[in-house]
Amino acid sequence: MAAESYADEDVLVDVDWVERRIADPAVRIAEVDYDPTSNYVQGHVPNSVLFDWRKDINDPLTRDILGKEQLEALFGRSGISEGTTLVLYGDFNNWFAAFAFWTFRYHGVENLKLMNGGRKKWLLEDKPLTKDVPTFPPATFRARGADERLRVYRDYVRQVYNAKDRVLVDVRGPKEFTGEVTAPPEYPNEHAQRGGHIPGAANIPWAQAVNDADGTFKPREELERLYSSRGVTKDKEVITYCRIGERSSHTWFVLKYLLGYPNVRNYDGSWTEWGNSVRSPVEK
Repeated sequence: MAAESYADEDVLVDVDWVERRIADPAVRIAEVDYDPTSNYVQGHVPNSVLFDWRKDINDPLTRDILGKEQLEALFGRSGISEGTTLVLYGDFNNWFAAFAFWTFRYHGVENLKLMNGGRKKWLLEDKPLTKDVPTFPPATFRARGADERLRVYRDYVRQVYNAKDRVLVDVRGPKEFTGEVTAPPEYPNEHAQRGGHIPGAANIPWAQAVNDADGTFKPREELERLYSSRGVTKDKEVITYCRIGERSSHTWFVLKYLLGYPNVRNYDGSWTEWGNSVRSPVEK
């Protein structure tokens, strides 16, 4: 499915588009993985830099995403200036690439693109890989102020979770939604004291938006049916959440850019915050 079929044709590119621009000095490619040791280190898109989601996209001390100065330093040492087009891709069907996209957009970064299908699609197409780690001349990047229209916090969610003009989308798996498990088996240390979901939330797992075979996004028409049939419509403020904010960034990207929803916000505190907060209401 061509990117042109979606609401925003500029933010999603295919693997062929990326391959043609590997050596383009105006384009920087960055891999963002859950586990860079098992992925980037074993082979990556030539000329792509690594953004470690734990070290580079999060504040090292506070439970928060990276700040303005941290972003400017990350981009500067990666040779990214304000005129550079930054293409993001990664493992887990772009979970953390989408998280980086949301984080960078929150800080006002404009020239961003996501590679459709991520590592999975690149490998399936037998595209070139390298273990060489590129270096680029340092650059200067000046981030804008934070765009709070893209983000919500716990106190706001507690005020509005049952409002009729808003809808919460829990993008976790069904067993997480019901509280049967507090985290997927592969993330045993990233759980909460209580299982369940925010009252009234619709459970639309992130994976329903992608094709299992290659990790690419489903056609626009299918995506529109998927969300509208669950009451997630464009006339409402939509709040996405998951466990730590990465899967919800993926759904945020789908709703905002592929479907053109005008008011989509990510609750990146997500269930590890809500399920650990005293007296937060929980449904199972």
